[in-house]
Amino acid sequence: MAVTAGMVKELREKTGAGMMDCKKALVETDGDIEKAIALLREKGMANAAKKADRIAAEGLTDIYVDGNFATIIEINSETDFVAKNEQFVNLVTETAKLIGENKPADLEAALALTTASGKPLAETLIEATAVIGEKIELRRFQILEKTDTQVFGAYKHAGSRISVVTVVENGSEQVAKDVAMHIAAMKPTVLSYTDLDVKFIEEEVVALRARIEIENEDRKRTGKALLRVPEFASKRQLTDAVMADVKTRLETELKAQGKPEKIWDKIIPGQLDKFVKDNTEVDQTYALLSQSYIIDDSKTVEKYLESIAATVVTFSRVEVGDGIEKVAVDFASEVMSQVNG
Repeated sequence: MAVTAGMVKELREKTGAGMMDCKKALVETDGDIEKAIALLREKGMANAAKKADRIAAEGLTDIYVDGNFATIIEINSETDFVAKNEQFVNLVTETAKLIGENKPADLEAALALTTASGKPLAETLIEATAVIGEKIELRRFQILEKTDTQVFGAYKHAGSRISVVTVVENGSEQVAKDVAMHIAAMKPTVLSYTDLDVKFIEEEVVALRARIEIENEDRKRTGKALLRVPEFASKRQLTDAVMADVKTRLETELKAQGKPEKIWDKIIPGQLDKFVKDNTEVDQTYALLSQSYIIDDSKTVEKYLESIAATVVTFSRVEVGDGIEKVAVDFASEVMSQVNG
């Protein structure tokens, strides 16, 4: 049976496969559309299986808000080019909605959800891999819940490569979104310094001191002023005993400078604040409330929120490929090898 352009067009519309793949499938099945669909699906699944071990570190994030629930997801592809594909973008949007409406307990449950096509999400992703030609993978999702008195702040950045959701108490949606924008830019991993693991802080202190010592060696060679090596790096290390010792030290210095004792109370609080700021770099790097607020860097995020009587209850930040070790792949050479093969 002769394969017509109309038949190829019909098959392509039904499957989303490439034109040449559609034509070949129709030729192999003697123009039978249904058999061609099955053949394309069979070949596509085989090709998708070959891609299963590839690293997918590009892709998109998305946010779906439904009443008091907000869902944030990441779906990966192998290249940034595919992440801009309309079919891939729609897949991400539909998946965020699917997960947001069904609220699965974990990734396994999410992949078992039935999509609009009547197929499990896992199968839909495999089919997308077959059609698009790259490994497509749901990497993670998180569902945040708020109360009726709280608000969500939803923000997507850099073409949806980064998505952030905040939950704010006693604040407006604009405040919640502004804080979400700050989180997108400053990358905090925890809400408060109290959420940081003690061992993690100790490891970061060692790394911080090593970096400063290396830089100071360069500064010595060029005659630049040396950087101060901090005693501590987190408020978790600034115990009452430590702060009492610092205060005593400051009083001794003021006395040696001949400052009248009656004005010490006006000087010491500011110097204690400076000591805390100089010795909490880990907090400022990883804890949201300890960071300088990007909209008003004269305040920390905590001080800003206090000034408007608002509170951040929780937040989630998802960035495409974060934590995935990327492997450089020459796709042009790979395509040529397949053509030649």
